[in-house]
Amino acid sequence: MNYKSFLLTVLSISFVSASFSQANILNAKSPEEIGVRTEAQKAVDNDKPLEYGYVDDRDIMFSKMTWERVVLDERVNFPLYYPVDTNNIGKDRRSLFDVLWKNVKDGNIENIYDDSYFTTKRTLKDIKSAMSKVDTLDIGYEQFNADGYVDPEYIVKRDITSYDISAYLIKGLWYFDKRQAELKYRLLGIAPAAPDVNFIDSDDEANKEPIPLFWVFFPDAREILHEAKSFNNENSAVPFSYDHLLNSRRFNGYIYKEENVYGDRKVTEYISENALMQLLESDRIKEKIRDFELDMWAY
Repeated sequence: MNYKSFLLTVLSISFVSASFSQANILNAKSPEEIGVRTEAQKAVDNDKPLEYGYVDDRDIMFSKMTWERVVLDERVNFPLYYPVDTNNIGKDRRSLFDVLWKNVKDGNIENIYDDSYFTTKRTLKDIKSAMSKVDTLDIGYEQFNADGYVDPEYIVKRDITSYDISAYLIKGLWYFDKRQAELKYRLLGIAPAAPDVNFIDSDDEANKEPIPLFWVFFPDAREILHEAKSFNNENSAVPFSYDHLLNSRRFNGYIYKEENVYGDRKVTEYISENALMQLLESDRIKEKIRDFELDMWAY
């Protein structure tokens, strides 16, 4: 692709993205018209995510499956986390978790899995039970022991919300396409992660380790993530779709597992209780993958 073609593609994507940012805000006659696209906008909008090109297995010279943890405390990952409070914000602004969870509940994302290998499917009822708990206050137990019943005011329900999501687990494949002579990345799965709902409010740091709530096969959710937009802090007129944000790897994560002969063991399984060495091992795996492409051009 020459420079002019590349520039035209970038400008086209920017124009399409801009049309989603507070659509019709300058022409709206009432607040209800804000965000409603005109027929002319709909006609020029490209409402489909960019399709993946076909890759023949014979064209893959090298591949390595990796699992990454995207920690949402990092500023570069804020577009995946915020907004967490949607009560006083436009309906076009939703966090990645809100987008995924709403479409899972609505049935738009039908296939939800228990693990990153996509072998066991989960039901919506099962997921809801894992994301919610009902507890009774001490005064409620006293009332039950005395009277045999508990008033509803002494029963507390706790649900996992966007505020509780502390990380995303990402599964993807790095591969070298010998036909195009390029190292590429294909995102395959994503899982929101939060502490166990039963211990989520505990002060013990050991109970705050995020665990995956459910796994989504990424290609199955691309159209939904293409419609949902994340906030662009540099230019709110040009938001990024979550599909574009994730496919272009506009996030920072560290590798916590790679496919290996030991049954895809995690880094923490052979480097324990040393966070610095675990991060260095993550970087070593990353550099090992990158070096394959560099070594292709070493004579």
